[in-house]
Amino acid sequence: MNFLAHLYLSGTFDEAMIGNLMADFITGRIREDIPQKIREGIVLHREIDSFTDSHPVVRKAKHQLFPVYRHYASVITDVFYDHFLATHWQQYHPEPLEQFAAKIYQFLTEKEELLPIDMLPVVHAMKRQNWLVNYGTLEGINRTLTNTAKRTKFASGMEHAVDDLQKDYDFYQENFREFFPDLVQHVDRVKAA
Repeated sequence: MNFLAHLYLSGTFDEAMIGNLMADFITGRIREDIPQKIREGIVLHREIDSFTDSHPVVRKAKHQLFPVYRHYASVITDVFYDHFLATHWQQYHPEPLEQFAAKIYQFLTEKEELLPIDMLPVVHAMKRQNWLVNYGTLEGINRTLTNTAKRTKFASGMEHAVDDLQKDYDFYQENFREFFPDLVQHVDRVKAA
């Protein structure tokens, strides 16, 4: 899952949400000096990614993309899912996406000192370009995938993936709708444990 889904699944505006958001910038073992709530968020993020990557419905989407995009199919699928979460936001959250995003951006501004230094340019761009709301448009998804492609070591072709989304839109949308409730239930179980 991408930024919007991880923030949504965090559920609360606290340091665990910060951890969930910053987890991709923390590799390997989680250092002991990281505050407990942030550690919990990192663990939740990794649990979300593990569940997502192993889910048979998600594998169908990745399989569809794999012949062209290879191991980048996972990244593309995550971005597609954020698109569908944004476009169907009202089914999952009582607050309009625009208000939720504004709260997230304000929260991240207030907690900026907790973020890894190499994450700051990403967070600044997220706020400046309103990524969370713009995931709901094909133009926003195209911009996200194009910018992501610029940061890959090898030519990924991700800048063309919005064409795949448009071509097989119903397939990916149904794939998301089948998978996402399973993920929400799984996260609820993890948090309750």
